[in-house]
Amino acid sequence: MATARSPHADSRLPKVLDEAARLFRTKGFEGTSVRDIARAVGMLPGSLYCHFETKEALLVAVYVKGVQQITDAVRSAVDRRSDPWDRLEAACVAHLDAILDEDDYAQVVVRVRPADVPVVHASLIELRNQYEALFAGLIRDLPLARSTDRGTLRLMLMGALNWSQVWYRPGGRLNPRAIARKFIALLRQGQEVTA
Repeated sequence: MATARSPHADSRLPKVLDEAARLFRTKGFEGTSVRDIARAVGMLPGSLYCHFETKEALLVAVYVKGVQQITDAVRSAVDRRSDPWDRLEAACVAHLDAILDEDDYAQVVVRVRPADVPVVHASLIELRNQYEALFAGLIRDLPLARSTDRGTLRLMLMGALNWSQVWYRPGGRLNPRAIARKFIALLRQGQEVTA
């Protein structure tokens, strides 16, 4: 696996990560060159290799930061609630807020598919799986019928949440909170155990 090199004390690493995230988001991973990133930071392309061995290693670092930002938002939202359905809804709201906020890091996590970057495919999948484990735990805590396939339910929910970045329009009829509420209401209608 490609790895990040040790940053220097006077590192421009935060700027490198910010510009890489912006360019990966706007031009795509394949459409962004090391030269593009170096130029945006104001350094020579060779200097970028002081921070990262490869462009793929830089992508992993951007993913790490993006996944951490989304994870922190979801954990913060969930920690304030105790009801399982409220916790899942709060997680969905936080997830949607993060990916619909036009944040470069979150957009890279959603838009750059691990399969598109075979060299670091396993690393990106591992990061994604660590994040989705939060949702797996939230779904595991729901009062659902025994026959419910919770894994498929998680995949369906994550797919719906992530696809929203394709059709969502800021200022439209539904904001991220309303979207999350509707998604959870639909899940509850068909899945919740009746007393």
